[in-house]
Amino acid sequence: MNPGYISEIKYADPVDCRSYLAALPVVKHLSRQSIVLERPVTIFVGENGTGKSTLLEAIAVAYGFNPEGGTKNFDFSTNATHSELYQRLRLSRKAYSKDGFFLRAESLYNVATNIDELDRAPSFGPPLIESYGGVSLHEQSHGESFLAIVQNRFGGNGLYILDEPEAALSPMRILTLIAEIDRLVKENSQFIIATHSPMLMAMPNAQILELRDDGIQAVQYSDTEHFRTMRDFLNNPEKVLHYLLRD
Repeated sequence: MNPGYISEIKYADPVDCRSYLAALPVVKHLSRQSIVLERPVTIFVGENGTGKSTLLEAIAVAYGFNPEGGTKNFDFSTNATHSELYQRLRLSRKAYSKDGFFLRAESLYNVATNIDELDRAPSFGPPLIESYGGVSLHEQSHGESFLAIVQNRFGGNGLYILDEPEAALSPMRILTLIAEIDRLVKENSQFIIATHSPMLMAMPNAQILELRDDGIQAVQYSDTEHFRTMRDFLNNPEKVLHYLLRD
């Protein structure tokens, strides 16, 4: 059952036809039909350019998260490049989460830097990094710091939005992430994820929504293009590469 922190995503106002957003398949779809989130884990998949990350960013900002990532308390900005789409979304909620985090692989460095900067400032409380495992995220590898946030900062009863988390993780660490997501779902959490990883798409009981040129379609794991492509490659990499690289 979906904890209902976000149960539906609606499109309120039209985007200027001159904006690049108007050409994104996800925006075209939202102008016709809302997106209903039916399960605790919703996974957006699709080719590059379909608008997965743009949509995820807009959902996060509309909910109150910093565009570059972090909790609702993060207010830093290194480069304000987020789109206007968040202004046009309406999020239906059944409850308010006690915890939450917007975690995007591409701006994790900025989040880590802000944590270190806040801890260098005068404070009467414990260092902020204690909530992230006690070791500066900059002193860990990209994948280690990513998992340190999930394992230490994600506290349950929360909404967690992850943008392409596989970019930071090895296959073994993706399996670790799946286990952590399952643990947090059992603690009344909701996840909204954009990914290209067939491993992450295999998350049990996840709702997979595939962004296509003709709209957004609910699909089974084995019907995703990502799964079929990876299956065909792993079954016979020599054959695939032969046809791909032939003169």
